Amino acid sequence: MEKDQNILIIGAGLCGSLLALRMAQRGYQVQLVEKRPDLRKVTQDAGRSINLALSDRGLKGLRLAGVEEQARKLCIPMLGRMIHDKEGNTFLSKYSGREDEYINSISRPGLNQLLLDEAEQMPNVTLAFNQGCRQVDLENATATFKDYITGEENTFSGDVILGTDGAGSVVRKSMFNHKKFLFSFSQEWLTHGYKELEIPALENGGYRTEKAALHIWPRGEDMLIALPNLDGSFTVTLFAPYKNSDYCFDNLTTQEKVTEYFSKEYPDALALMPNLAEEFFDNPTGPLGTIKCSPWNSYGKTLLLGDAAHAIVPFYGQGMNASFEDVVVFDTMVAKHAGNWTHIFSAYEKARKKDTDAIADLAVDNFHEMKEHTASPLFQAKRKLETAFEAEFPDEYHSKYSLVTFNEDISYEAAMKKGRAQDKAILNLLADKKITDDMDLRETLTLVQKETKDILHDDAVLKKI
Repeated sequence: MEKDQNILIIGAGLCGSLLALRMAQRGYQVQLVEKRPDLRKVTQDAGRSINLALSDRGLKGLRLAGVEEQARKLCIPMLGRMIHDKEGNTFLSKYSGREDEYINSISRPGLNQLLLDEAEQMPNVTLAFNQGCRQVDLENATATFKDYITGEENTFSGDVILGTDGAGSVVRKSMFNHKKFLFSFSQEWLTHGYKELEIPALENGGYRTEKAALHIWPRGEDMLIALPNLDGSFTVTLFAPYKNSDYCFDNLTTQEKVTEYFSKEYPDALALMPNLAEEFFDNPTGPLGTIKCSPWNSYGKTLLLGDAAHAIVPFYGQGMNASFEDVVVFDTMVAKHAGNWTHIFSAYEKARKKDTDAIADLAVDNFHEMKEHTASPLFQAKRKLETAFEAEFPDEYHSKYSLVTFNEDISYEAAMKKGRAQDKAILNLLADKKITDDMDLRETLTLVQKETKDILHDDAVLKKI
């Protein structure tokens, strides 16, 4: 590798910051440029900081860069989903039957600050904030920016450009608009949006409800979720339709209507949210969408990573984890192809694209599962059975959620295929009453494994037809 090669990274969010740190550790000269102010100095994005669920794939990326233990200090373990019904009853559905498998609630800004601090300490990293990217010269690896402080236009260049500038990526837009470049792009919006709210901490800094869980109020068409923060509060997110519903963002336009809605659908949550009416109208309503595109690289000079390449909805808690896994896969290709950027970019995309498509599809699936199915008796029976399998036969069974979330050495695509087959097998067997109370757990697992194998075989045959 040429130690004096320059990498221009556009976007200093979570993916860009970790990528800058790792590339600097490999000896490259790194310029990291961000359109927003330095979040370590200016509070920003009020009402749009959905808490993140850090799990094994993300931790692997942090471990690669030597910052895992520092990040863990910002984490609150969540052992499972705490399901709330309309009567205020709760049911804890564990994420796994294995004791060491759980996800972690972590603050997006807190983790971003950690990564920026670590990157800035590297002598071969330069940071620039308040620089809004206007366009990218894909063939020459240069980009023009507007300085939001001075109003001046600046040009930055590198041997290569890595675009980590999020779902609204200007780097991706430059690819889309490039007349010599055949670029495919799709963007699909859910009919639902989200609004961030809060359950505040108690006066003594304590928690108003169970700390070690991700709370879900599933209501079929809409839902509320809450994740714990280190200060005793919970970040609450309402997911609801934009329109065509008795309660939707189009008609939740008065404090009376909002209070009526929460009193009817989420009474136990309302009791924990003294500032609901004010927050509802102070905080913005955000859209939820999936972005897929190809190719991710152009001319061996420019590459998309993270949300710029594959933005997903947040319902599997894998957006950040997938972006951090991008860094791990990219780092592997950098090591393998020793500075040949054309080979690095092509190999990276070939290895990664099918997996990011898979987690995008799984995230949409989980949206419907969380709001519609988590409270159903059949779903709860499936989860109870899977948890028992994992506790009794930890090396023989992993649920779809476990395959995706806790098995970082299994690709998203493989996890999706096997996990979907297992789900279908168990639900079919339960619905057909082929799993009975007098069967022992080993007998039941054998039956599920056989049914899963048959489903995978049938799917493979259909795919060839």
